[in-house]
Amino acid sequence: MPTQKRSRKVAAPAEAPDRDGPTPAAAAKAGVAGGGKRVLLVDDDVEIIESMKAVLESKGYEILVARDGNQGLVLAEQENPDLVVLDMMMPKRSGFLVLERLRRSRSVPLRVIMITANEGSRHKAYAEMLGVDDYIRKPFAMDRLLDSVQRLLS
Repeated sequence: MPTQKRSRKVAAPAEAPDRDGPTPAAAAKAGVAGGGKRVLLVDDDVEIIESMKAVLESKGYEILVARDGNQGLVLAEQENPDLVVLDMMMPKRSGFLVLERLRRSRSVPLRVIMITANEGSRHKAYAEMLGVDDYIRKPFAMDRLLDSVQRLLS
C-alpha cells in the first residue's frame, strides 16, 4: 500500500484509511471509532477544515464540507449528517443564523459543536441558549474536538 504524504502532523492509525475514509460498513466492521457516522464541517477557513477533516477521517467518520453558512444549511437538509461542526463567523450566513434555522426546521435536533475565535462570554451564552451541544474556542487542540465528537456521537 503506498504511503500518503500529509501536510499536518496527525497521528494516523496503523492501517490508515484512504483519503476518502473507509465505507460506513467497513468502518463499523473494523470497529473504527466513527463507525461511518457523518459529520458536516461548516467553516470558511481552508486550513481548519483540512485539519479537522484529516483527524476525523482517520477515526472513521465520513466528512461533508461546506464553506459558508448557506452551503451548510443546504447540506444539513440534503445529507442529514449525524453531527455539525459549525464556525460562528462566516460569510453569507453566520453560525448563529445557521444554528437558529437548524433548531427551528428540524423535528429531531442535530448535534452541533460551535467553534469560534470569539472570546466573548455573551456569544457562548447565546449559543447555549440556542441549544448548541458544545462550544470550542479557537485555537483548539484536535484532541479536544475529537473528544467532543466521540462523546456526542457515542
